[in-house]
Amino acid sequence: MTTTLVRPEPDAPAPDTERRGARTQRVGSRMSWLRRWVSPVAILVIWQLLSTSGILTEDVLASPLQILATAVELLADGTLQSATATSITRVLWGFLIGGSVGLVLATVAGLTRIGEDAVDPPMQMLRTLPHFGLIPLFIVWMGIGETPKIALIAMGVAFPLYLNTFAGIRSVDRKFMEVAETLNLTRRQRLRHVIIPGALPQALVGLRLSLGVAWLSLIVAETVSADAGLGYLINDAREFLKTDVIVVGLAVYSLLGLLTDTLVRYIERKALAWRS
Repeated sequence: MTTTLVRPEPDAPAPDTERRGARTQRVGSRMSWLRRWVSPVAILVIWQLLSTSGILTEDVLASPLQILATAVELLADGTLQSATATSITRVLWGFLIGGSVGLVLATVAGLTRIGEDAVDPPMQMLRTLPHFGLIPLFIVWMGIGETPKIALIAMGVAFPLYLNTFAGIRSVDRKFMEVAETLNLTRRQRLRHVIIPGALPQALVGLRLSLGVAWLSLIVAETVSADAGLGYLINDAREFLKTDVIVVGLAVYSLLGLLTDTLVRYIERKALAWRS
């Protein structure tokens, strides 16, 4: 006679246990979020104490409370909004021009070998030039108005977007292209249904990098005889040793860069939802 051993089924977790586990996880997440704020707040407190005690003088670096009061004052009289709007306009124009050039050239170079031979060598040569060093040449060519500022931003934007988009197009799996040929898809259909989805992740990486370079280029561009914008505000404050205004301007630069990066990451999550 054969005896069959039956393994008992593991007990399912009780609902109360599951709720306690979920509650503990939420609390742990909130605590982690709070812990990340400890060091920044501690830095601000120490900074304020050093300023109040006179160890850190105003001509070296203004106190956080003074910087906050200055920001409120600049907002109240509209100075900060006007300077920020001017800077954003420059970045938008530079990004549109540089981004369009980078995308078009990447598409031409990525889709055909002839396009790659014609476009990629000069782009690889130009990208090694320190574009900030071209400011004197831009001034000779374009004067000291808005054009050289926008050109500098556009040049900084074009290369990261070109390189990443070109790499994305060339990294599309050949098997997908073979399937597209088997299905007799037209060139436009292959571009829409195979190449663009395949290159999009890499192109979005290039977009994030380009926006970061755009803000860095703006900071330098606005030192070129600017009469408006955040750079002008900072340079004018430097002449009078107003460190509070300088820090406010730098903080706005930082916030704008963080905002655009967050926007691109949101677009990336939506556009690449199929990967999750």
